[in-house]
Order: sequence, then C-alpha cells, then structure tokens
Amino acid sequence: MAVQQLANGRFAWQRRTARAEWLNWLAWLAGVALTVFCWRVMTESTIWDYVWDAPTQAADIGGRMLPPRWSYFPTILKPLWDTLNIATLGTLLAVFISVPIAFLAARNTTPSVAFVRPVAILVIVSSRSINAIIWALLLVAILGPGILAGIIAIALRSIGFIGKLLYEAIEEIDAKQVEAISATGASGPQTLAYAIVPQIMPAFAGITVFRWDINIRESTVLGLVGAGGIGLNLESSLNTLAWPQVTLILLVILGTVVVSEWISARVRHAII
Repeated sequence: MAVQQLANGRFAWQRRTARAEWLNWLAWLAGVALTVFCWRVMTESTIWDYVWDAPTQAADIGGRMLPPRWSYFPTILKPLWDTLNIATLGTLLAVFISVPIAFLAARNTTPSVAFVRPVAILVIVSSRSINAIIWALLLVAILGPGILAGIIAIALRSIGFIGKLLYEAIEEIDAKQVEAISATGASGPQTLAYAIVPQIMPAFAGITVFRWDINIRESTVLGLVGAGGIGLNLESSLNTLAWPQVTLILLVILGTVVVSEWISARVRHAII
C-alpha cells in the first residue's frame, strides 16, 4: 500500500507505489510478448488451410462413425479381456516390486539414508518419468508384440506411482506405536508386522485400487504400439477407415473406464 497527497492537502491510499505499478505493467507486457512468441513458434509449421477445413472434415467423419457397428462387438470381447488382464496383472506385478522399494525409500524404515534411500528414490523417479506408451515401445522391440510387453510396461510405469505414495505413507505413521512395540522387546520383523504394516494398510489398499483404475485406461491404448489389448483393434479399424467399428470400440472403452472408476470408488470408500 502507498499514500498519495492530493492537491487539496488530503491523502489517498493507493494499492501500489508508482514504481510497483510500472513493474506490474512491465510484467504484463513481458507476459504478452512471451505468449505471442510462443504462439508463433507453435504455429510456424501449421497449414492453416487444414485448420479452416477441420470442421468440415470432423462433420464428415462424425457422419461416417454413426451408427456403431454392433455386430463387431463379439470380435472385441477377447481383446477387451486381454486389456483387463494387462491392467490387473501389471498392477499386481508393480505392487510386488514397489512395496520393498517403498520401505527402502522411507526415512524411518530404510537401512541407509545416505545410500539405499537415494537409490530407491531414483528407481521411483525413473519409473514415473517414462510414460507407459514409451515403456511399451521399448518392450515390444525387445520382447516382440503381445500382452506380455503390455503387462511389463504397465508394471514399470506403476512402480513409481505406488512406491512414491506408499513411502510417503510410511513416513507419516505414528512413531509412538513403533516405540511401544519395540519397547516390548519385539524384533525388527515383528515391529514391522505389528506396528508399521497395520498403519499403512488402508493407504496401501487405496493406492493399489486407484492405480489399477488408472491402468485400465492406460492399457486400452497400449495396443496402438503392439502391446496387445483392445488398442490393436482400434488401430486396425483406424487404418482401414472402419469408422463404425471405431465408434463401437470407443464406446466399449468408455464403458470399461466408467465401470472401473465405479469399482475403484466403491472399494476405496469401503476401505477408508
């Protein structure tokens, strides 16, 4: 706040000083200039004729996509089952790997804060930094196309998510309960089983179900890169311009995601 003296001798309150006002206007000017520059860089290679024609093309494709080809539904039942298996098995594999990593990353359970914890956190960060599609591309090149590559890709992507949230939950436990169990002469494994695990089980269950819900969505598109599931049918339908089949596949994916979201919400509500 600043005070300005008027001509009649009175004083008026101002929100900012004159210098602050100028700095505010300069900041806005710099923001506008940066926005214009970024827009020019983003649209440098844009072919505007395609942009202006986009509504017409969208309307044309939308007309071809209706009505959905319901007779194609039996064909995608097995790929849909594969997609659910990819998400579920990938989540389970990630749980088995991320649980020990989370205990190694938590400050109050790691055997070495100086060495083991940074390595565990590096694993978690590395997993979270790479998208499932990129993992799938690498694994398809190594293992070949199929659902095995999809399962491992989902697992590698999920390790960082589960490990990060779980080790934060471990660090937030009540230390008094751990001290009480230790004071009875309990060993390290007994303290872990009776003082730490019961405190983190609700968080662990909620994290696992939530990640499974996310993996359902991610696994639906892994087939686009050859990692199995319903994405393979989506890619083949797009390549052959079978738009009614594309519509049906998108509706099935939407329905699957809605059901998984409902299951995840019910389970998390029951746990929490």
